[in-house]
Parts: sequence; C-alpha cells; structure tokens
Amino acid sequence: MHSLVRGVFLLTACVFVAACANATPPSRMGQYLKSDQQASAPESLLKTEQRPLKAGLVLVLDQPDQTAAAVLPEEALVRLGDTLKQDIARVLPVTVTEVLSAEGVRPQDQGGDLTRLFDLAKNKGLDYLAVVVVSSTEQEYPVTLFLGWTSHAQPGYRRDNWSLLEFALIEVKSGKAVMQAEGRGWATLDRPTAPGINQWYPVVYLRPQEPERRIWPPTYEGAPNTLRVVSFEQAEKRLTLKLQNSWLGQLEADAAARRSS
Repeated sequence: MHSLVRGVFLLTACVFVAACANATPPSRMGQYLKSDQQASAPESLLKTEQRPLKAGLVLVLDQPDQTAAAVLPEEALVRLGDTLKQDIARVLPVTVTEVLSAEGVRPQDQGGDLTRLFDLAKNKGLDYLAVVVVSSTEQEYPVTLFLGWTSHAQPGYRRDNWSLLEFALIEVKSGKAVMQAEGRGWATLDRPTAPGINQWYPVVYLRPQEPERRIWPPTYEGAPNTLRVVSFEQAEKRLTLKLQNSWLGQLEADAAARRSS
C-alpha cells in the first residue's frame, strides 16, 4: 500500500512539474507583434526558385523584472545568434545576412514596437525580419546534496532554469508574420553552500529528460551562466525542429492545394 501511494505521489508530481514547465516562462511574442500581423506564407517564401531571400536576425532580450539575473551573458548570446543563423538557413529558404541590434526595442506594454527595425531592414534591402524573443525564469531552493555514492551529505542549493525562444519570421514589405514557432528548454544546477567539492559539484543536468547526463561548469562562480547556456541550447534545438516541421507542413499543404486546383 505504501509503495502504491508513493508511486501515485511521484506520478502526480511529475505531471505537475511538466505542466509548470510547459507554461514557464509565459509567452511574450504577443507584446512585440500586433494582432493584425498574422498571415499565411506568401508566394515569395513558397517559391524556392526565388532564393536567396535575405533576412535580418534580431535577438530581443525580454526581462520584465529588471532585478532578475541576466538571461544570458553577452558572449553566450552572440554564440546563440550564430547558431540560429546557421539553423535558420538550414531549415528555411532564407539566408540571414545581417544581425540587427535590438537596442531600443521594447514590448507594447512599455510603449514600444518594431518600427525602427522595419525601417532598418528596408534600408538594408532585406526581405524578412527573423525576430527571436529570448526569456527565462529561474527558481532556487535548498536541497541536500550527496557526495558520490556515499551516505555523506552536505547542504546545498538547486536552481532550475526554464528558457524560451520565440521566433517570428516577418515579411518586411507587408509587416506580417509568415511563420511563428517556439522552443523551450529546462536545466538544473546543483551546488553546495560552499565551493571546494570539485569532484562532484557544482553540476548541471537535464532534468527530467536526461537525468543521467552531467555537465560540469568550469568554475563555481560561473555555474549559473553555464546553467543558462545549457538550458538555451535545448530551447534552440527544439525551436529548430519545430521550424523544420512547420516549413515542411507548409510545403505539403501548398502542394496539395495546387494539385486540387
């Protein structure tokens, strides 16, 4: 009976955690795109013979709580942009030729919009804007950390990071989004209350999807940044996969429509 109750409790906890992860952090793309910017893929994007279509990539760091830790350190953000450039060109019929600064870009609830980016894209002769809103949420709480396979334990902290990359491909000419997708990531950092146990901690792992995989940060102080980098790497992989599936779905739908016409 005790085992049954324990099993039900663990299952309920897993479902609860998964539900929280799916909604954390909340979507923020709606604060940057207007309600009339939704549209189906235009002919220029579906006609692959019109390549190369040029796009500008902009990464928007969304931090409603300015007292929170930085989403990603600058160097990691640059690497994320480079990875997105390559993956976008691999799964979509566009080539990212420019990386545009998000300086001055604010959400609509702060009186902002994307007008400056559209003007900049037009001046550079770009066909599309690839807007990626970058956000994350973290939670830290005390835990007991065990050293290796022994019974010796030490007090420490567990920090969960939930990351979110929201993508919108916007046609510069019409100002309408022709494709949207998102990718979410989740990683956990365990660290003792004091440094010095270098053999086991601090450690970042992918919970719950790959609980056995361990990633050791290079320094105790830099462990939170390693946590964020790992989490956003997972979000980027999921975003790329969704973009690929979405684009293939649009191609299949267009082909079916042409056959029936």
